Amino acid sequence: MELKWTPLLFCGLFLLSSASRNCKIGYKYIKPGCDDENECVENPNICGNHSQCINTNGSYYCNCNEGFRSTASTTNFTAIDGQCEDINECAEKTFQCSEHLVCVNYIGKYACECPRGYRRLRGDPECEDIDECADVADLCGSHANCNNTQGSYSCICHRGYSNYGNNQSKCIEMNCEQFNETHHTPEKLRSLLSLFMKRCESLNDPDGDHRLGEELLENLFTSADEMLSEGNLADSETLSQFLGMVENSMHLIGPQLKEPVTRLETHNTHAVVAVMRGETPPIGSVILSTDSAHFNTSWETAAGKSYPGFAFAALVSYKDLNTSRDSFSGLGRISQVEGNITYQLNSRVVTAVVSNPETKHLSDPVTLVFKHVQERAESKGMYYSCVYWNETQGAWSGRGCVRAWSNSTHTVCSCSHLSSFAVLMALYPIKDTFALVLITRVGLVLSLICLLLCILTFRFCRSIQGTRNSIHLHLSVCLFIADLVFLCGISSTYNKGACTFVAGLLHFFFLAAFCWMLLEGVQLYRMVVLVFQTTLKHLYMYAVGYGAPLIIVIISTIAYPQGYGTDRHCWLSLDGNFIWSFFAPVCIIIIINSFFFIITVWKLAEKFSSLNPDLSKLRTIRGFTVTAVAQLCVLGGMWVFGCFLFQEEGTQVMLYLFTILNSLQGALMFILHCLLSKTVREEYCKLIGRVYTQKEKRYSEFSTNQSSNTQHPLQSDQSTRESKI
Repeated sequence: MELKWTPLLFCGLFLLSSASRNCKIGYKYIKPGCDDENECVENPNICGNHSQCINTNGSYYCNCNEGFRSTASTTNFTAIDGQCEDINECAEKTFQCSEHLVCVNYIGKYACECPRGYRRLRGDPECEDIDECADVADLCGSHANCNNTQGSYSCICHRGYSNYGNNQSKCIEMNCEQFNETHHTPEKLRSLLSLFMKRCESLNDPDGDHRLGEELLENLFTSADEMLSEGNLADSETLSQFLGMVENSMHLIGPQLKEPVTRLETHNTHAVVAVMRGETPPIGSVILSTDSAHFNTSWETAAGKSYPGFAFAALVSYKDLNTSRDSFSGLGRISQVEGNITYQLNSRVVTAVVSNPETKHLSDPVTLVFKHVQERAESKGMYYSCVYWNETQGAWSGRGCVRAWSNSTHTVCSCSHLSSFAVLMALYPIKDTFALVLITRVGLVLSLICLLLCILTFRFCRSIQGTRNSIHLHLSVCLFIADLVFLCGISSTYNKGACTFVAGLLHFFFLAAFCWMLLEGVQLYRMVVLVFQTTLKHLYMYAVGYGAPLIIVIISTIAYPQGYGTDRHCWLSLDGNFIWSFFAPVCIIIIINSFFFIITVWKLAEKFSSLNPDLSKLRTIRGFTVTAVAQLCVLGGMWVFGCFLFQEEGTQVMLYLFTILNSLQGALMFILHCLLSKTVREEYCKLIGRVYTQKEKRYSEFSTNQSSNTQHPLQSDQSTRESKI
């Protein structure tokens, strides 16, 4: 029996032991039962800093030290309820210092001390003034006199020096001569220089009128905005004066600004200025941003080695500032590429200024991030570079600026000096390959021969005379002249006048060719849809074929005369979308002709399905339609490829397709309208037959004469002594 109950006894004892170890919160098991847990010992930092932990039976509570109060609603609290925070006795005015002392709060306590600029001598309850001028050597620098005052001091600058109204800063030299006028200074710039000259001179005088920097900043960029709007900065000398004046003015304005960051935006300018003041030089980075650029430098760079008590950094962006071609002359070639390089700014011009006067050779380069005006990725024919405006040379220069990286939208520049900067886009001439030149020349010569045959055929072949033949004749003439001008003058870029004339001729005759194609579409429409109106008056055809292109060329010449001729070819310029003075009419003609040809084919299909007995005429019209549609596809498709080619990035496939179709268009015309025409082939056969028959006749007559001469010998004329056959 005892053995049987033993397991039950062990189980009961185990359950009893487990139940005894299940203690309440705040207690822990200590054999043989539960006892209070001392949370203050187990977790010494349970109440946090500046407090005391008091243990209780089954719990604890916290009390704040003197000079601190609980964030909880009660004095006795737990870590869950709150913590201790400092009591600012000075702000709450829980006590009062004597009249000569001021309250200074510390963590957990307070003290009554002498005001700034005073100190208490040992054993003396009252405060006495500190003579900063005597205690601190060279407090105001070597260009000022230090004047001690009660509780403070002031620096009185020598003549020609100023601390910009901050009487406790060191004095720096004022160079007011930089605002002097010259006989080349524009009128708008003269009034602004006069204003800043007066302001500079007033800073030299301690008793002068100290105007706020914000007002000067507004005056500067209001005048700058007017100059940019009126376009008074066309030449390099005026631009150098303008940018130099902005830089010098910012050195005068920056120290006078009261706010830490000042922004000003006008119609054509955007300026951001950051200012820091203090007894010690500021540290850290400073980033200034406008809508078109970012300027990243450090306060150490802005302050420089000689810290006068303030430091500033400024970024100015010009929204409408163009430079002449002469300003790119001093750049040279960025890489060794044959041919001339075209330079173009692809960012807004910015001026970066800091208070440090020594910025010609910075030990820590500054970073400028530019947003591109025109989004364009680099390629074989285009390269981005970082440049600055060299006022001495009056041109853009890349010295001291390195491009960190660039994509289609932004360029990052790292520069070891400060000035006015921009991103330059260098466009390299892409030299045509030998294969393209060979295809073009051989194809054009072949086209000229074929077009000449077309002209002779359409002019003298009587069996095909008619309205449609006249259209083909003038189309061939236009293409012949255009191809001849293209072959002889497309590369005449060395002579600007001749190049402009060649581009104008190409514009006119290629447009005229498409206008005659439009007339062919109209003629087919009239032949099929308007059956009884199968002819067009020649006057109307000449007005459309030659008058419309002439009007377009005249308007284009008046609107944008510099659009004829480029640096590479004597063709239409891509600037200002001028190329669309050709492509827009071409696209309109192709769309209209496509509409006419669709209706024509539809009507022909209806007539063939009705089994019209006049099949010979229908087959003739069908042949005309097929050749016209093929002609539109060939000649129109050629310029569709050309439209894609003249974009910023033309592929090699498009380039070769355009070149082949353009150079062989005369040969294709000859094949479509002559060799594929049964009537023309018959005329060619008759002509060849007549020529061959004529040759046989001449050969037969020659043979007959030779045989007669062998039977009748020469007879001598005694009077003249001459022989006769």
